[in-house]
Amino acid sequence: MMVQEYDVIVVGAGHAGCEAAHAAAQMGSRVLLVTMNMQTIGQMSCNPAMGGVAKGQIVREIDALGGLSGILSDKTMIQFRMLNRSKGAAMWSPRCQSDRMRFAEEWRLALERNQFVDMWQETVEALLVKDGRVLGIRTQMGVEFFGKSVILTNGTFLNGLIHIGEKNFGGGRAGERASLGLTAQLESLGFESGRMKTGTPPRIDGRTLNYEAMQEQAGDENPSKFSYSAETQPLKEQKSCFITYTNTAVHELLKEGFDKSPMYAGRIQGLGPRYCPSIEDKISRFSDRDRHQIFVEPEGWNTVEIYVNGFSTSLPEGIQYKALRLIPGFEKAKMFRPGYAIEYDYFPPTQLKETLETKLIENLYFAGQINGTTGYEEAACQGLMAGINAHLKNHEREAFVLDRSEAYIGVLIDDLVHKGTDEPYRMFTSRAEFRLMLRQDNADLRLTEKGHAIGLASSQRLNDVLIKQVQIEKATKILEEVSIDPHEANAILQKVGSADMKQKNKASELLRRPQMDVKHLLQTSAALTDALSSFSHEALEQAEINLKYGHYLEKERAMVDKMKKLEHVHIQNRLDYEAIKALSNEARSKLIQIQPRTLGQASRISGISPADIAILMVYLDK
Repeated sequence: MMVQEYDVIVVGAGHAGCEAAHAAAQMGSRVLLVTMNMQTIGQMSCNPAMGGVAKGQIVREIDALGGLSGILSDKTMIQFRMLNRSKGAAMWSPRCQSDRMRFAEEWRLALERNQFVDMWQETVEALLVKDGRVLGIRTQMGVEFFGKSVILTNGTFLNGLIHIGEKNFGGGRAGERASLGLTAQLESLGFESGRMKTGTPPRIDGRTLNYEAMQEQAGDENPSKFSYSAETQPLKEQKSCFITYTNTAVHELLKEGFDKSPMYAGRIQGLGPRYCPSIEDKISRFSDRDRHQIFVEPEGWNTVEIYVNGFSTSLPEGIQYKALRLIPGFEKAKMFRPGYAIEYDYFPPTQLKETLETKLIENLYFAGQINGTTGYEEAACQGLMAGINAHLKNHEREAFVLDRSEAYIGVLIDDLVHKGTDEPYRMFTSRAEFRLMLRQDNADLRLTEKGHAIGLASSQRLNDVLIKQVQIEKATKILEEVSIDPHEANAILQKVGSADMKQKNKASELLRRPQMDVKHLLQTSAALTDALSSFSHEALEQAEINLKYGHYLEKERAMVDKMKKLEHVHIQNRLDYEAIKALSNEARSKLIQIQPRTLGQASRISGISPADIAILMVYLDK
């Protein structure tokens, strides 16, 4: 029999569970990772991709702190694209198509290589709890494992119910059973729960598709990668995706099945992701549109399986099949399995502390879809933070919390624990008020030193960042000091559509022109090219961004300083909000429920007005 006492027990081996187990073990905790199926560790349950708008920023932040999602994405990607490159630097977002099977394999191998990680394949039936503290878990077979901390990352498995047309059956994922019992126990302990839903599209045999009828979507000509480390290299070969569209014939056929749709018939009670609607939703909500985009995404290098992104559905399988065959390029398509919707239990995240530890039960942490989020990246970063904080608390060290000005991860967790969510929470750049500071390109500069300080990011990673910082400073100084003659620059300026120079200008001034970047600038001056030849592309890019957006970055930093003043106004534990009669009823109720630690946190709680904050400030002053 294996060891039955651990520092950290992680329940669930999806993206959240894997990052939690890796982080805690890497920092020195003895970890037990419990999963219902060891063959699906690190499984991409939905689309075979990592990153995207705001999500790519999160993957880079995970990597900068010492997590593995970025490195494993690099090792298993089949295509890379930098989204929104035509927009400002704050919007650039890395995304990759992944080899689904290879990604899961790499996660399992990475965890197996860690001597501090043990694994156990079985369903967890109950938590062991005594005097308001979690002590461990009990499995379906009655085996008990004891741990100083337990992290629940159950994904869509808690009372999971799969819907396909008028059929429904228990399950946490296609081909896997649901997890029963934990929700009831948590409710008996005082937790509030709810129901959410998500969906997935059908999977298709790629050999039966006509790609000539579709638009090819290749990867970037010069692909980048997620990880800042030298452990991985950019792709030398890529696999294309394709784009096609639905049409009115597809829509009319799908409408025939609406009366058998579990969503329209009211059999699904949970709320679904507003920003990733099913094809039924799209047809109903956007009835004025006669077509919707479909992304045809390969699932790996050596498989013919295709993910039909944009066609998420829970309609009867026969209707799905007939409708798919009306899409250009899908006329002879064969289906591997139909799309489906899945309902599952979640626990409103306002029941958590900023460390993701629950307020009701000490040393119990929630991470991932159990908190009402959707997406691999959102789950992974929560798992990372829960694993870090479980380890730190066990060793009586200060909690690790990122604020909204430090990381998208900080924005996500702050939103969850102070605002809550009644629909699957997905990260967007618009959620971050300081997004110019929180770019994908500078996550290592923002976070690697913090990751190293807690014992997660390696010394080599920190050293790389320090070298990069020195290069950025030197490159910036050169750009501010070197002058460029008009006769050198005007040919390039005309080429990019910028006005001619009349007199000498500093390279930095030239770089601030919207049409100019470092690549163009280096073509204007041999002396400048020589001066910057020893600097990395990443350091030059940082220098360029800092010069172009310096004024806006200063304004953001000033706003951060202003907001932090509220963060320094602390609220005593269990303040008697009932005694503050001037507060609105809603504010009083929310403050009692969430128990913010600072005035800044209180100001971000949904339903609390500036007037309530002013009243609270006066009360605290007294």
